[in-house]
Amino acid sequence: MPVADLPSRSPDDWRRATRHPFLDAVRDGTVPVAAFDTWLVQDARFVADLLRFQARLLARAPRPAQAVLAGGLVALVEELAWFEQQAAVRGLDLGAPARPATAGYAELLGRLDAADAGTALTALWTIERTYLDAWSHARPGAPGYREFVEHWTTPGFAGYVAGLAAAADGTPAPDADATFAEVVAAEVAFWDMALDAAL
Repeated sequence: MPVADLPSRSPDDWRRATRHPFLDAVRDGTVPVAAFDTWLVQDARFVADLLRFQARLLARAPRPAQAVLAGGLVALVEELAWFEQQAAVRGLDLGAPARPATAGYAELLGRLDAADAGTALTALWTIERTYLDAWSHARPGAPGYREFVEHWTTPGFAGYVAGLAAAADGTPAPDADATFAEVVAAEVAFWDMALDAAL
């Protein structure tokens, strides 16, 4: 089963992850700046965790998957530099403690380190496909957030997600549906954390 079929097999979960009220609020401009900034700091922490996970995955991945993983690592390094620039402009502390949703996601990535390569690749594709579809839903974004929406919906990112799909399809996960469900739940919790910050 191609990984691209996974969202249609769990449509309600997929909708919660990619049509979340936080994304609606980014699109219409109702998300408080402080809540968005809290989310942004936590997302930077997540990207740092993802970089470590992906570097370890590259070392054990099947040869055909290595090129897309290596390209993704370069992009993640650049993404962290971009987060640092955003933090400087917005006066944010990227060293703020991890919130529970962020820590939970880091724990999930740690468990995936011990999983077979197919499971790890399916999880990575799910992470990035969720992100792409979620921010595509937020288009074009309210003026204050448009730069972020555009940054996470570029054609290059879409091409990367397609490359990850091919890598995951080349090394199928033993239980792709379960892997997909676990990652999507972590994504929903991460969006929920952003709304909790607004309360």
